[in-house]
Amino acid sequence: MTTILAAECMAKAFGARRVLTSASLRAVSGELLALVGRNGAGKSTLLKIAAGFIQPDGGSIHVGGRAYLRVSLPMLAREGVFYLPDHDLLSSAFSIGDQLDMFVQQFGQGDRADAAALLGIASLLHRRASSLSGGELRRAEVAMAVVRGPLCLLADEPYRGIAPIDIEIITRAFRHHTSLGCAVVFTGHEIQSVLAAADRVTWCVGGTTIDLGTPEAAARDDRFQREYLGPTLSERVIEAEAKRRAAAFDS
Repeated sequence: MTTILAAECMAKAFGARRVLTSASLRAVSGELLALVGRNGAGKSTLLKIAAGFIQPDGGSIHVGGRAYLRVSLPMLAREGVFYLPDHDLLSSAFSIGDQLDMFVQQFGQGDRADAAALLGIASLLHRRASSLSGGELRRAEVAMAVVRGPLCLLADEPYRGIAPIDIEIITRAFRHHTSLGCAVVFTGHEIQSVLAAADRVTWCVGGTTIDLGTPEAAARDDRFQREYLGPTLSERVIEAEAKRRAAAFDS
């Protein structure tokens, strides 16, 4: 598998508060990476740095075979990176369908009808963002990523505040991306849903990151279990991952 985007040894402080000291992430083609951590641990900050949305105090970004000390959203967009923020991607000045059409015209990658079908928003295309529920809005935002057809998708808190059915649909869309070779990285606190979706887990803790491997391996990690999951949730994750692997083997 190919590393599409890597953020290495990121450091970032906001005033006197140092959020990251040496944190890294690696977005790999065909893989869904979950970036997890407690509130304030720096996972969204790390994702925003990797997307070029904010600038780090130290470290380097690797993309397109080159290393950069600073990157920007427009530069990374040219390299096929799409950043899905946790809010305000869509405008209420235009319908959802019109905005999907704008993406298709601009980038010429995906198909509006296919994206709408995948995210279950075909009946919502005439509506505007302000009239949608939280789950409908999030699915419409992910549809924008589908029609963009990125090499790397960075999604900040895509599951926050939405119903289980919306989480299931969005996870299916992420899987669609990875099946096409896209690298997907996402953050989230809905830990059971996050780990059920992920191929690999990176833990943001103490200003740095720890690559924990598969969700099952993460759930068996003593420190991660003790400081983040707890024993009961660890058992559930291990059981769910075993069932998923068995289902994949049978298919």
